[in-house]
Amino acid sequence: MLFTHGYALVGGVGADLPTTVHDAEQVAAFLRDPARCAYPPTQVQVLTNAQASRAGVLNGLAHVAEWARTDPQATVVVYLSGHGVATPHFSFLTHGYDLQNLATTALAETELSEALRAIPAQRLLVLLDCCHAGGQVTLKSPTGGALAPALPATVLNELGQGGGRVVLASSRQDELSHILRGDPLSLFTKTLLEALAGYGTAQQDGYARVLDVASYVARIVPSRYAQQHPIISASHADNFALAYYAGGQSQPKAVAWATEQHQPILLDTRNADVPAWQTQLKNYEETLRLYEERFSQYVNFRDIPLQQVRDKQMIEQKVHELRRKLGLPEV
Repeated sequence: MLFTHGYALVGGVGADLPTTVHDAEQVAAFLRDPARCAYPPTQVQVLTNAQASRAGVLNGLAHVAEWARTDPQATVVVYLSGHGVATPHFSFLTHGYDLQNLATTALAETELSEALRAIPAQRLLVLLDCCHAGGQVTLKSPTGGALAPALPATVLNELGQGGGRVVLASSRQDELSHILRGDPLSLFTKTLLEALAGYGTAQQDGYARVLDVASYVARIVPSRYAQQHPIISASHADNFALAYYAGGQSQPKAVAWATEQHQPILLDTRNADVPAWQTQLKNYEETLRLYEERFSQYVNFRDIPLQQVRDKQMIEQKVHELRRKLGLPEV
């Protein structure tokens, strides 16, 4: 069974960030896998290394926009993995970038935002994994120092306005994206794949829903590495079905790297408390999303009022407890 109206552009720039190619290939493999997301393989375009040049990415976005124009029911995923820099405004560094000539070798946030807005899909998820990490949480950059992967404010703000249009960025403006020791994937992408496998689902109905996916990634990444906090922009988005998580089956499909205690399991629907727990979990996770959106408006984490941080931590604990009661993956 295919997720017929699913379309995707997946890009990993490679070059001095070879992990981005592996990340992109794994995201594309999950989307195409008939036992997972089940997107039609011909509707997933992959750009890696030289294909992910400035022209290649722009052409790929235009191609996705054309797909969406011909299918009013299109659900579109755009995943881009590479360097992000502030110069002072955000630029996504495509393959072959030149720091002395970003205008013609990278994508400024206004250009990226414009290309994404041109995609007419009513259901759109944009994933930005701007990582600068090495294999042992060592920070690497094209200048030899630490490059701040500043979030593209224009993209986050403008795409967050339309119904069904969501942006999930891998880190806050004052943070870097990381690869943890021994992992072949970036922390953000590894967690994203778990969510696409159903680990973030609040209701096991066979669908990976966009806000469940985004909420899972935003919650789990900092629990694994406290210096990275993904940002969600989805102020007017419904929790639309993004893909299947197990080829249309109801039980989430485990990922190879998960430990036994973190395997997804079915709910015991005979428990009379389950409906109330599900409702509470949905409400708490929605509140958590609102906190993440509010926090994304601050330039630096240290600017966030301490009480808001404490309130968010309390809500995260409630989510953790409810997910444990429901037999969902632990935080």
